[in-house]
Amino acid sequence: MTAAISDSIGVDAWTPAIDRDGRPRTDGAAVCELTSLIDDSRLPAGTRLIVRREPLHPGAQRSLFPSLEYRYWGFYTDQDGDPVECDATMRAHAHVEQHIQRLKDSGLCRFPFNRFDTNQAWLQTVTLAADLVPLVPTRCLPDVGDVRPKELRWTLFGAPGRLVRTARQTIVRLIDDWPTA
Repeated sequence: MTAAISDSIGVDAWTPAIDRDGRPRTDGAAVCELTSLIDDSRLPAGTRLIVRREPLHPGAQRSLFPSLEYRYWGFYTDQDGDPVECDATMRAHAHVEQHIQRLKDSGLCRFPFNRFDTNQAWLQTVTLAADLVPLVPTRCLPDVGDVRPKELRWTLFGAPGRLVRTARQTIVRLIDDWPTA
């Protein structure tokens, strides 16, 4: 971190950040372009440094710059336009990367068959699973939060159990000493 960037943190050049719908964010997040403060000849021409700051909430990790009030996150881009819009685009892209990771965890990275038709059915099954699996924690496990498909597969779906029908009810009995039971 250069001294110029560190000194520019308190400058009033910050613009309120927007969400994906174009509305101002209510959490106090702000965006600033700090391209003029960096001097790195190794970067390609047209590279911009955009930094977002968000109020530091209890338990949040501090990053990029040492501060007791804000958490800073920066990224390089070669896109033209307003820094606020570039930040909104970058934040939306992070959600896309998480969805692609869920698809890969569900089986997108392999096509197990040698025919196009069967691989097409496999791909449809993978996308259906990637859409349904995130609903399991929200509907069945409300205290768990966001869980990746691979984690669910190894902890919940892979737990040994037995379906028992008694008193007109179906009960799943898990092994008592199973680690994730």
